[in-house]
Amino acid sequence: MQDTPSAMQNQPSPDHQHADLIIKAGWIAPVAPETGALADHALVVRGDTIVDLLPSPLADQKWRADEVVELGSHLLIPGLINAHTHAAMNLFRGLADDLPLMTWLEQHIWPAEGQWMSEAFVRDGTRLAAAEMIRSGTTCFADMYFFPETTARVAMEAGLRAVLFSPILDFPTPMGAGPDDYLRLATEAADNWRHEPRVTIGFGPHAPYTVSDGPLEKVLTLAEELDAPVMMHVHETAGEIHQAVETSGERPLTRLKQLGLLNPRLLAVHMTQLLDEEIQWLAETGSQVVHCPESNLKLASGFCPVQKLLDAGINVALGTDGSASNNDLDMIGETRTAALLAKGVSLRADAVPAATALRMATLNGARALGLENRTGSLEIGKQADMIAVDLSALETQPVYDPVAQLVYAATRDQVTHSWVAGRCLMADRRLTTLNAALIAKNAAEWQRKIAPNNSAPDNDRANNESR
Repeated sequence: MQDTPSAMQNQPSPDHQHADLIIKAGWIAPVAPETGALADHALVVRGDTIVDLLPSPLADQKWRADEVVELGSHLLIPGLINAHTHAAMNLFRGLADDLPLMTWLEQHIWPAEGQWMSEAFVRDGTRLAAAEMIRSGTTCFADMYFFPETTARVAMEAGLRAVLFSPILDFPTPMGAGPDDYLRLATEAADNWRHEPRVTIGFGPHAPYTVSDGPLEKVLTLAEELDAPVMMHVHETAGEIHQAVETSGERPLTRLKQLGLLNPRLLAVHMTQLLDEEIQWLAETGSQVVHCPESNLKLASGFCPVQKLLDAGINVALGTDGSASNNDLDMIGETRTAALLAKGVSLRADAVPAATALRMATLNGARALGLENRTGSLEIGKQADMIAVDLSALETQPVYDPVAQLVYAATRDQVTHSWVAGRCLMADRRLTTLNAALIAKNAAEWQRKIAPNNSAPDNDRANNESR
């Protein structure tokens, strides 16, 4: 049978190379190299890998693809990396608002976890979180929560990339009886998932005030043996510092330094209480910092000195924390808050400019998680993890600087497409890997179970009790 003219047009000519996917966008911001936004460019994907980035007219001359996506009004950027969250806690969203950290944690969250925590809870909560993350532009998340292997299975189902920090605590929880139990479970999980390229298992000692020296020393040894990252809540509040000094005579970061935990594997989360000397320690040891501005604000925990950290050469990534304390997983919103807060805290309008904020939400997160060779920027040879943001809305017009427009004006609802390793997870705001209706139904069922048991004390009394 003779080829029709249309069929002939779709066949690659000898002068063209073949790809699986070409995305033509109004602008592409690769993040690295730092070129700003490239107008009228195309990203070329073969399999799971970026193979070219070039002006769209040249792409037409050089490439043919099975699928071509035209996004003329969009900004294409690397997928956002949420470097700290507690995904399953989406089912506790709004459970205990407007409370200080320790009241929120000890009187509400820990009791709720004691009652409801299970693998089913983690599965359904993580599915809800995964759907929210895809819809708001996150393609990779770092999770620190119970039953990490359940979270891993949901991440695989959703198509997301995940780095999962298995919790370590001194006391029993629904997941384990104590530190030795948690360390065993973490090691087993790391072994079970070591061949899965989209899942990494690390160690998640909760905080200096919940993990003693012995387990921390074992975490350090195991992390080195397994080449695994370590995530820990550190210097989150002034109260944490005061308690540590009163109990042991030293600040928590001093203790971690003495134990050898300050090193490039460590992702220290929050870090709102830092002395200049401590910032120098972080710089000298190559320790990483994860900034969670909105959770810090909502819990009145304090301000991370982000610009000081950046000026010292410290890698700073961004995370949302969990929806129980944020109350969303919106990384575009988090990036805006981080940029604005840095200016207010430093009293410098030039602190954390838009391009730096975007880098914190992408490549800096990849670097913190040990994934900078795979993701975090739109460079040839890296995994095809990217999102498209439609800037055609009236609220983002006119467009002088697409990156600044993204950081200061756009919302997560303008994310239209998401890909991880070349696989489309959302097209035109439609999820392709998850059942949104089923997720909503399950969330409603959990709400009906949990709500009657949430007899929270009034805020004034809770605040008084926390002092």
